[in-house]
Amino acid sequence: MNRIDRLFGILILLQSKKHVSAETIADRFEISVRTVYRDVKALAEQGVPLSFEPNKGYYIVHGYFLPPVSFNTDEAGALLMMERFLEGFADRSIKQHYHSALDKVKNVLKSNQKEALENLNQNIKLQLPERLKNDFEYLAQLQNAISAKHCIVIGYKNNKEEVSKREIEPIGLIFYAFGWHLIAWCHLRNEYRDFRVDRIKDILNRCEPFKKEKHMPLEEYMKFLPVDY
Repeated sequence: MNRIDRLFGILILLQSKKHVSAETIADRFEISVRTVYRDVKALAEQGVPLSFEPNKGYYIVHGYFLPPVSFNTDEAGALLMMERFLEGFADRSIKQHYHSALDKVKNVLKSNQKEALENLNQNIKLQLPERLKNDFEYLAQLQNAISAKHCIVIGYKNNKEEVSKREIEPIGLIFYAFGWHLIAWCHLRNEYRDFRVDRIKDILNRCEPFKKEKHMPLEEYMKFLPVDY
C-alpha cells in the first residue's frame, strides 16, 4: 500500500471510531508506531482537525466532513462474499441491515462495476448445514442493548422446554458450538449466564441502565467456555 492510500485509510478508520490508538493504527496498516506519528502529522498538516486524548487515542474533531466514500470492484466483491457467510452466521435482523448497507454500496458503483458484481453474485454459492440456519431475529436488538448498556427482559426456554422471564444485563455475544450465545448478568441467578439466542422467545428493552456497577470483560468470560480457542 502506498502512502497516499494509507493516509486515506487512516482517515477512514478515524472516522469510523470515537478514538483510535496509535497501536491500533500500526496493527491495521502493518507499520511502526513511529510511522503512525508521521502519518497523523501529515494529515494534520493537510487541514484534518485531529486531536488526542490520553489513554484513548486520536480522534477527529466533531464537525469535520469527508465526501462520500467510493468503492472499487474488489472491495464491493469482498462485501458480496461476506453476504454469503451471513446466511450461516447471522439472523434475519442482521441480514436485513446488511442487505440494506450493500444496496447503498452498489448504488455508488459505476455501471460496469455493477455488471461485474451482479455476474459475481450469480456465481458464488454456499452450502450450509441445517444447524446454521438462524431462524430468529434478535441479534440487532441485542447489539443495541449491549452498546447502550441497557437491562432487558427476555422470555427464555431452557433445555427442559420450560419458559421463564429473566431480567438480564447483556455484556456480549459469542458465536461458538455452531450458534450464537448471549452472555449476561442474570438478576434471577445473581451470576453471569450463557443464553442460547435461538432459545430466546421475546425481548423487552425498557431502556433502563445497568444496575451492576462493573462487569467482567467478555474476553475473561470466554476463558470459561466449554470450547478450545
